[in-house]
Amino acid sequence: MSATTPHAVPTKLELLELLAAIGTAQWRDFASAAAHHGLTSTQAKVLAQLKGPLPMRGLATLLVCDASNVTGIVDRLEARELVRREPDPADRRVKNVVATDAGREVIRRVREEMQATHGALDVLDDTERATLHALLERLRPTLEKEA
Repeated sequence: MSATTPHAVPTKLELLELLAAIGTAQWRDFASAAAHHGLTSTQAKVLAQLKGPLPMRGLATLLVCDASNVTGIVDRLEARELVRREPDPADRRVKNVVATDAGREVIRRVREEMQATHGALDVLDDTERATLHALLERLRPTLEKEA
């Protein structure tokens, strides 16, 4: 059975290529929506990660970059009053980054305005959406494991 036959089991490489294409398209959509709000894609990614207080070093790990890069990103977000720095209650030397109400609102709007991604998901019916969700949830813990 060839790889183009509907019932063929896709190879891992085919799955990886498909995930990469979807991830790239979703990231492009995210970056475009972020730009409408005057944010770089990295600034928007920081806001998206802030579900609670997060140390600067933790942000650097999530962004896979040096902590000194995060300082500049957070400085620009803080200047727009989208985040604030707070001392960590357990260790006052550590600064946590916290999204403000304005920051949470802008990232909500960015996600809401991702029209290409919303349109792609609209082609799935409820059962397909539930199946996709379950499969992605199974992959997530392994893919999000820290190195």
